[in-house]
Amino acid sequence: MIVFDLKCGGGHVFEAWFGSSDAYESQRKAGQVQCPVCNDGDVTKAVMAPAIPAKSNSKPSPPSPETLKAAMKMLAARQAKALESSEWVGTAFADRARAMHLGEEKQATIHGQASLAEAKALVEEGVPVAPLPLPVVPPEKTN
Repeated sequence: MIVFDLKCGGGHVFEAWFGSSDAYESQRKAGQVQCPVCNDGDVTKAVMAPAIPAKSNSKPSPPSPETLKAAMKMLAARQAKALESSEWVGTAFADRARAMHLGEEKQATIHGQASLAEAKALVEEGVPVAPLPLPVVPPEKTN
């Protein structure tokens, strides 16, 4: 898997994982890569900042509990916003994603549950899927 920093036409920068550079290009050209914040399909690779190593004798200080809590709250809010325009399909996720990929079902934005084995199989088959950063529960429950 390769992680890419991507940027949409609206200026949002996000990362996404692909099996290869070719997989990214083919999915982008097919309109299957969208911004998770605004659903914009005008996505390109973002300029990545170089990684600058810290001095070998110094360790970075861990973030404070308040910083971690604020980051998790922001991430949860962004994920919830992205899921507003997505249909919950529960454990039917793998079957529905595969059916859309094969053209057996109309394309839609969905989210649900899949086992690790199901997710790996979808990726190996070239089905465009992405894991959500936080666990998601059915709509009738609260995250």
